[in-house]
Amino acid sequence: MTQTPLGTDNPIGGRRFRNIVLWLIVAVGILALVSMLPMMISGADREAIIRIPAKADEKTLADTLTRYFGEDYSAKVIKLIKLRNIDLNSRHGAYLIPEGTSPFRTMRKLGRGAQIPVKLTLNGFRTLDLLTQRISNKIDCTKEELLKQFTDAEALKEYGLTSDQALALFVDDTYEVYWSASPAEVMKKIGDNYQRVWNEERRRKAETLGLTPVQVSIIASIVDEETTKKDEKGRVGRLYINRLKQGMRLQADPTVRYALQDFTIKRVKGEHLKVDSPYNTYRVAGLPPGPIRTTGTETIDLILDSTPSDDLYMCAKEDFSGYHNFASTYGDHVQNALRYQHALDSRGIQ
Repeated sequence: MTQTPLGTDNPIGGRRFRNIVLWLIVAVGILALVSMLPMMISGADREAIIRIPAKADEKTLADTLTRYFGEDYSAKVIKLIKLRNIDLNSRHGAYLIPEGTSPFRTMRKLGRGAQIPVKLTLNGFRTLDLLTQRISNKIDCTKEELLKQFTDAEALKEYGLTSDQALALFVDDTYEVYWSASPAEVMKKIGDNYQRVWNEERRRKAETLGLTPVQVSIIASIVDEETTKKDEKGRVGRLYINRLKQGMRLQADPTVRYALQDFTIKRVKGEHLKVDSPYNTYRVAGLPPGPIRTTGTETIDLILDSTPSDDLYMCAKEDFSGYHNFASTYGDHVQNALRYQHALDSRGIQ
């Protein structure tokens, strides 16, 4: 007699077979849950930002995780990454891992490429060399790579700037970029802000003054070096505009310091004025080739909205308050200068 196979026409055998399969599934599930539980509940014992360089492999990530969270935590994350088959080559970036984050959540963050942005704060950088060094300290680019991008004539042409005027692009502000950002991406982020700053309204105001946006930026950079007093920045800027319109040399001390690349000089003397440089506005007429530092929208707006004046000369006040005496005639300026020079001499300032 032919026997009925187990689990087909035999009702009792079929139920046994299904129960066995069900229990096997449950057992496997329990084992999987038990093995995964440590991945879900154990947490990082500290907060840290981990950085995955370009073309990283599992060992690179494992070493980084171990350095911050220990070998056990690192091994769990790597195991999960292998299970999910995550390609670390496409996860170049910086990732914030808060204290208490489980290995599973860390794996998910890396898998999604959920980077934390890096803040770049620009404020009164006097040279592009120093600026690029500071930025390179914050992201995964070298100073040389950034300098090459920021001085590229074709890239700057998009913003109406030349290589000499590159510093004008960097409006003082706080920018957010990713640690993995390329030099071109950093430039676009900063350049987009430059375009927003120089909107139609500000361009129209500059044109009313007979100036281009970059010329206003150059004047603003000199003004920021001349005074920290917000309530006189507009007046100082207007003075330089007046001198330009009359064909007078700017004779701005900060441009001499920039030409000499010596920002420690407190008292500009005759020997300093001999420096042969297009930035020496005592010898060269008109504006210098480019800004002598980065500047912000506050100074730009104070210049664009400045009150018309007859001021052509200024000299630091003899009370060392940081303010200036202004004059429309050379005779009055000489008197102001003599008082200031006497104050310097009395304090032994060279």
